[in-house]
Amino acid sequence: MLPIFTRSLNGQLCLKPLLQLVFEKLYDAGFRQFCFIVGRGKRSIEDHFTVDNNFIEHLKDNNKFQLANELEGFYEKVRSSSLVFVNQPQPRGFGDAVYQAEPFTGKEAFLVHAGDDLIISRNNAHLMRLVNIFEKYDADAALFVEKVKDPSKYGVIVGEKMGKKVYQVKKIVEKPSSPPSDIATVAVYAFNPKIYRAIEKTRPDKNDEIQLTDAIQQLIDQGCNVYALELNHSEKRIEIGTPESYLAALSAFRSKVI
Repeated sequence: MLPIFTRSLNGQLCLKPLLQLVFEKLYDAGFRQFCFIVGRGKRSIEDHFTVDNNFIEHLKDNNKFQLANELEGFYEKVRSSSLVFVNQPQPRGFGDAVYQAEPFTGKEAFLVHAGDDLIISRNNAHLMRLVNIFEKYDADAALFVEKVKDPSKYGVIVGEKMGKKVYQVKKIVEKPSSPPSDIATVAVYAFNPKIYRAIEKTRPDKNDEIQLTDAIQQLIDQGCNVYALELNHSEKRIEIGTPESYLAALSAFRSKVI
């Protein structure tokens, strides 16, 4: 829910929570069914995605028509979507959070998008690239990656190059002290339902958390098809998972990437 700078509908400078930007970009790419996995007692996300017509009228009464129009545009996307909020009873890791979505996704393939990560691309073309790779290779999992200077802060893959910017993943490890490569995961994934069975077989880490990367390694160990798609030069990652990355996200507007 931390705000970052972006452009409003009329091109003026404004602030939006990163999660709202994630939602709007997925919506603009054609998604209409959303499942939010939220922590126990944390209502701010559900409240933000609940239409509040009284607040719009309050903005108009105070001559804040630009903000009112921006909010109405967001609410229209909310109204024309199906939104479900699922509680994660205990903070047991990203893998466990994904597992909570099984009743929502059922037997269908689905997209997972973290709430503190965002990819910026022209016309959201990166999402179609991921879907195309997922379908082309009949993948059980597909994910974005990028080359970074310090991969020890991320999940890291080792893969066989299959084509331009495409890897078949042979190994994936979470925040390794000795990274096997400089290719780090970006928290946007496509899965089929096999990931749920893999999560069930994944043992918690030393913090009693179930890591999604460990579940993906389970898929690899079972001989499943896992592919990674590297961000290209026209795509920009925005993340707010640490104070340093949040500062960089706030500064990114100056370079006109958002």
